[in-house]
Amino acid sequence: MARAAALASCLEAVLGSRGNANRVFEILELLAGQEEEEEILCAARTCSRLFGALLERGELFVGRLPAEEASLAENYSAEDKYKIWMRHRYKECVDCLAELMGHHAFQVKESSLCTLMKFVELEARYPLIKVEWKGTLTFPCELLKVVVDGLLPLNEDASLLISRFQEYMEYDDIRYFVIKAVTESIGQVMQKTKEAHKQAFEKMWLSFLKHKLPTGLYKKVLVILHDSILPYMNEPTLMIDFLTVAYGIGGAISLLALNGLFILIHQHNLEYPDFYKKLYSLLDPSIYHVKYRARFFHLADLFLSSSHLPAYLVAAFIKRLSRLALTAPPEALLMVIPFICNLFRRHPACKVLVHRPNGPEDVSEDPYIMEEESPSESRALESSLWEIRTLQNHYHPDVAKAAAVLNQSLSEIEDDISGLLELSAYELFDKEVKKKAADVPLEFEQIQGLFGKKNDIFAEHFALD
Repeated sequence: MARAAALASCLEAVLGSRGNANRVFEILELLAGQEEEEEILCAARTCSRLFGALLERGELFVGRLPAEEASLAENYSAEDKYKIWMRHRYKECVDCLAELMGHHAFQVKESSLCTLMKFVELEARYPLIKVEWKGTLTFPCELLKVVVDGLLPLNEDASLLISRFQEYMEYDDIRYFVIKAVTESIGQVMQKTKEAHKQAFEKMWLSFLKHKLPTGLYKKVLVILHDSILPYMNEPTLMIDFLTVAYGIGGAISLLALNGLFILIHQHNLEYPDFYKKLYSLLDPSIYHVKYRARFFHLADLFLSSSHLPAYLVAAFIKRLSRLALTAPPEALLMVIPFICNLFRRHPACKVLVHRPNGPEDVSEDPYIMEEESPSESRALESSLWEIRTLQNHYHPDVAKAAAVLNQSLSEIEDDISGLLELSAYELFDKEVKKKAADVPLEFEQIQGLFGKKNDIFAEHFALD
């Protein structure tokens, strides 16, 4: 209490008369000393009130601050000399507060942060920088940079202090200049510790993912895997165990796991010979009905995009997709038929499935083994694509027309299926409703006139002679 009273007396004296200006050293000495936490907090509050009042009263030098010794030697007025001298004391106060942001006690850190942010607010209102044009807005970027540096220590966790700082981020100007300051500071921090950060990041994820997770969490992790996890790992291939477990869950999660494996194979040289066997095993009747159908075929198109895949493998995918298409809804068929045509364009060797004049006449003699799990053992290349031929007689005219494309030579340019991936039954119905037909279908034969046509029924029984 005695120390608080002494500080209050110093504050009153300094603000009351410039003749007592030297008493500011008593406050700064206590702020910079290794005293009790309560005394440091009291000194910080006193500095906040003192320099806050001096900023509001305009008693700090405005402009480029000259050296303290030079200001005494040069021809400055007594007023300016006082303001320069007090501005230097203000700078000492800021330096002390910046150092205290690294104090072991959180209360001291918090008090220092709040005092510095009060100075930021006041300097924005009462700039210490000379403006060339009246009305020009200025912001104390250097002072805010001091705060940001204090929030990014190299050797300790400042997350609690950062969470306290978040309330200031509600202000647009603070948010903007903090982002600029962090951009400058983060490079200095990250350059030295980038590898260590990646190692810690990798260890954290691997430790987390070795546990059995809820199904929803598997999906969330797999969705962000390719752009938020793998690029920041030292050895991304260590994720193979997690992806193998995720594949075993089934459904959309299996598909997303295959996407992760595909990235590891193509970008990180992972050897995984069973990749296409696992993709092949996902082809079942449900793929044409599930909610993630669009994602499935988008990724399947990506996985089968290479022209260097063996013909037997692609033929197995074509054959299985065609067989499953026999029970698929029209909206799915209008997507999968162009998908199959694109596979033929990439792999001309598979066209033997379409042009096989000596193939079996009865579908029961089809050599393709639908139940075989391995594409290489399915004998797809020995078969023919009678399923697409069957779809040429589909009840939906658009499906029949799409299937009939294989009766002709395919163009070299692939069909863009991106607009068909999310085609729905509602869209098909809406399209038919809005279509303007030239001839309206009727349930009876239209009359063409009497005795006028060669095959007219009246002409068979009546004559005008």
